[in-house]
Amino acid sequence: MLSDVPLTRDLVMVGGGHAHALVLRAWGMKPLPGARLTVINPGPTAPYTGMLPGYVAGHYGRDDLEIDLVRLCRHAGAALILGEVDAIDREARSVHVAGRGDVGYDVASIDIGITAAMDLPGFAAHGIGAKPLAAYAARWSAFLDQVAAGEVAPEVAVIGGGVAGCELAMAMAHAMAMTGVVPQVTVIEAGPGISGMGDGARRRVDAAMAGLGVTVRCGVTVAEVAPGAVRLERGGEVPAQLCVGAAGAFPHGWLAQTDLPLVAGFIDVRPDLRVRGDDALFAVGDCAHMSHAPRPKAGVFAVRAAPVLKHNLRVALAGGAMRHFKPQKHYLKLVSLGGKRALAEKFGVAVEGAALWQWKDRIDRAFMDRLSDLPVMQVPQPKGQVAKGYDVEAKPMCAGCGAKVGSGVLRDALGGLGPATGDVLTTAGDDAAVLRQTGGGFQVISTDHLRGFVADPVVMTRIAAVHALGDVWAMGAQPQVALASVVLPQMSPALQARQMAEITQAATEVLGDAGAQLVGGHTTMGAEMTIGFTVTGTRDTAPITVAGAQAGDVLVLTRPIGSGVILAGEMQGKAAGRDVTGLLAQMAAPQGETAGALAKARAMTDVTGFGLAGHVAAIARASAMEAVLWQDQIPVYAGARALSAAGVASSLMRANRADAPVAGVEDPLLHDPQTAGGLLAAMSAQDAAAALAEIGPAARIIGTLRAGMPGQITLEASR
Repeated sequence: MLSDVPLTRDLVMVGGGHAHALVLRAWGMKPLPGARLTVINPGPTAPYTGMLPGYVAGHYGRDDLEIDLVRLCRHAGAALILGEVDAIDREARSVHVAGRGDVGYDVASIDIGITAAMDLPGFAAHGIGAKPLAAYAARWSAFLDQVAAGEVAPEVAVIGGGVAGCELAMAMAHAMAMTGVVPQVTVIEAGPGISGMGDGARRRVDAAMAGLGVTVRCGVTVAEVAPGAVRLERGGEVPAQLCVGAAGAFPHGWLAQTDLPLVAGFIDVRPDLRVRGDDALFAVGDCAHMSHAPRPKAGVFAVRAAPVLKHNLRVALAGGAMRHFKPQKHYLKLVSLGGKRALAEKFGVAVEGAALWQWKDRIDRAFMDRLSDLPVMQVPQPKGQVAKGYDVEAKPMCAGCGAKVGSGVLRDALGGLGPATGDVLTTAGDDAAVLRQTGGGFQVISTDHLRGFVADPVVMTRIAAVHALGDVWAMGAQPQVALASVVLPQMSPALQARQMAEITQAATEVLGDAGAQLVGGHTTMGAEMTIGFTVTGTRDTAPITVAGAQAGDVLVLTRPIGSGVILAGEMQGKAAGRDVTGLLAQMAAPQGETAGALAKARAMTDVTGFGLAGHVAAIARASAMEAVLWQDQIPVYAGARALSAAGVASSLMRANRADAPVAGVEDPLLHDPQTAGGLLAAMSAQDAAAALAEIGPAARIIGTLRAGMPGQITLEASR
């Protein structure tokens, strides 16, 4: 999102809870000019807890209850950092992200929810908390599969007899019964009865649990969670192949290690949701304690607090009057009863039935629709008369390698450079220029930069560095030094300093791990973030080029294709967040060791903007060979084929298709521009087998070369 207003203030939102998700949606509709927004969350999605019992019971799929933070952050113009905050320095105004470092803020908000992990002997090894969702969902899914296969007994113990524990017990009992087994679910409650509801609701829930075969044991205390059983304080045990902790709300442990004002481990906030004694820090949701209006831990309060939080964050960044959050004293409780029935309770009155589950389902789906029904990016169309040649069907210009000039245009532009002379042995046409070193050996040099496609400067820098190093690795050279070229959006000196510190640290780490040194570079400000590197490398013997492949060589590819279509889909709000973050993690992974395993390649390049077909054609043309590719052997990033089938494509796709046509089976992904793509090597079959054994399953043999028309490519459906 471009703006003529320089960025001057950093807003950091820690956690992807319900309130933060709603603020992100509203922020995208009306952003605050000059504010830079960053969200920090352990994963690319956040669960909507209201649908958790329905998911456990089998009424919903995992995607139905997960808030896609990647899409929300794109909508809001926010950077998303995947990581866990484990400390905060309120004096320096920074939060520490494990494995990454400090992230500075001017204003910050915390919405990290709670955990259900319990401090009981054996629980960490043999139990699982109902929150956070990801770990519990994975354990439950695996357990249910084992139960259905008859591999384990359908024995479950739920520690905690509140609303959450009872809902989960009934949901698990229902799901196991649907597999054809008789479930054995026990709720263990230290109090005299199930809690969190009135007498009428309690009687109905008791009856519902009894109908599902759920046993409730009240007035007992857990001594230990052991393999296959939960042992009780006064003797006896409850058989349990799965033990789930749902006994109340527990604050995240790292909060206790801070100087934050806490009440029973939860962050104490004022009526305006600011942390008591700190005007730059907010807290909301289950992790916060409202001393002015104490309430149970329930998602309804986070949802109701979101408009107040949004307003007050803007006030903290830009000035104005704060609003107070006044949570309602009475709220409607909707309790899932295992099957598609629900109980409703308010003012002590409780009713149940299938119609109430349908009502709850509509409420829950409407909430999720609010967070997923986001505007789709459109290409702004000019008004009035335009010059001839304007493409009214043009796609939004992609970032990364999707923003490159087409290979045909580039070849024409570089055609007049002339032959190499002196110590310059090769010029344009390969991954890097090759120079003769004084005293022997060779040096390669290449430059590359990327138009930003992810707002997180650390991830963008890592990918840009790996991408630039690809040219050196592809020639079998050892990276030596690098110069950075950085364009920052307009921003204040304070934000410049923060962002350049992050970029420099990330670049130094990636280059240092590759054996190279960052020695300087150039910075400027412009319309958007662009990061690039000029990299040199050395090699004792002649570098590997795109020429030299022989008939009978196989083609080895070390990474999937499809990054261009996923990045285009993400830009349009159509790609799944998990697919996007999985792609980014792969793109940021170095390939130095992989390049070493391909040392016996006869020809090699890295697959980047011109797509797999373009780079196969480069090897085939330079080696006077034709290529045959096998579609079923070409690895593809998760989500790429579905997006491609839906018509999503990079803006460079058309030029790539024209520059490297492929005969045989049709596959648009062969022309998809790649960023930080895999290495493509032509090797003997024997050497390729040895390389694949060293690299692992990520690398594949995708085709072969044979005598024929130089540069021609044929795609066959299978090997």
